[in-house]
Amino acid sequence: MLRSLYSGISGLRAHQTMLDVTGNNIANVNTQGFKASSVQFEDTLSQMTKGASGPQGGNGGTNPAQVGLGVQVAGIATNFTQGSSQTTGKNTDMMISGDGFFISKQGTETLYTRSGSLSQDPQGRLVTPDGAIVQGWMAGPNGTITGGPVRDMVLSTATLAPAAATTKATVGGNLPGDAAVPTTLVKPFQVYDATGNASTVNLTFTHTAAGSWNVSDGAGGTATLNFANGQPTAGSSKSMTIGGVAVDLSTVTGFTGMSTVTANSVDGGTAGTLQSFSLAKDGTIMGAFSNGSKQAVGRIALANFTNPEGLEKAGSSSYRTSANSGTANVGTAGAGGLGTLLGGQLEMSNVDLSQEFTNLIVAQRGFQANARTITTSDQILQELIDLKR
Repeated sequence: MLRSLYSGISGLRAHQTMLDVTGNNIANVNTQGFKASSVQFEDTLSQMTKGASGPQGGNGGTNPAQVGLGVQVAGIATNFTQGSSQTTGKNTDMMISGDGFFISKQGTETLYTRSGSLSQDPQGRLVTPDGAIVQGWMAGPNGTITGGPVRDMVLSTATLAPAAATTKATVGGNLPGDAAVPTTLVKPFQVYDATGNASTVNLTFTHTAAGSWNVSDGAGGTATLNFANGQPTAGSSKSMTIGGVAVDLSTVTGFTGMSTVTANSVDGGTAGTLQSFSLAKDGTIMGAFSNGSKQAVGRIALANFTNPEGLEKAGSSSYRTSANSGTANVGTAGAGGLGTLLGGQLEMSNVDLSQEFTNLIVAQRGFQANARTITTSDQILQELIDLKR
């Protein structure tokens, strides 16, 4: 009789745990990156009342007779399926599409999270809502990312794009083929040295004969442009060099009536500070700088585990490694089984409310049934006591 009482108590405890887990899932239905959990039950040790026996002579064997002693929680599993996406348009909001976790550092502890609701602290570091610093690889001065150990991701406005010397320029447009001889056109364009100092180079175009123009920089650099029916001929110069700058002249034409020749593009420039950034699918953060240049400033690192369900919840939608999760496999988004990154979006909770409300009913009925087992056992005990009257 006492066995049924204790079995009922174990059932109450187990279904109370199921109610607790289900209630936590429902409470986090709108938590970014939250992963729902589910309770797994198993029976406890059974008491042997009669052992099994094998066949002997003309008698057959008998099966063991065992009385179960109740139920217990075998484990609480986390469901790591993908949650739905929510577009925010905020450039520091990031979503992992596929497997993987963001890596963050809180003090000396390394944590992992699916929540990509990030912001910047006063030092420009990318941080989670609880202040953990997101980890990745920072780019060098020329925008190259070499990998190695992960470090704090810093996107400060003090980040510089270094000055670059001008090495090439493209001159295009049209020289008027009907201009008088000798017509002279002077077209200036700006070039930069290695420290970002700007200077002006003047290209002088002189109409020397019908369909022929001479190009000079005034410092000994010359080229000849020859045209037939407005198009460059085989004898026309395609380029020239001005103070170490290669000037491409291949697109200049010589039709009548138009004088539009100009420098279309010139590389190099002054140093610039970071103005804004965007996220690529592989986690590369592309910075836009005040000097007009765009280059990589860093790359967000992702981690995955052999057994993600073995991770231990650390609060604030974060996880820490455990003895059964395995070590973190750190890599680039989109490679090695890791998902890709989407900017301006957040992963929402994967809680299925219809399933959770069903679980509430199941847990409630299981709790009621076990409570009935206890009351029934109590009534039978009362009958036994009443025999003494």
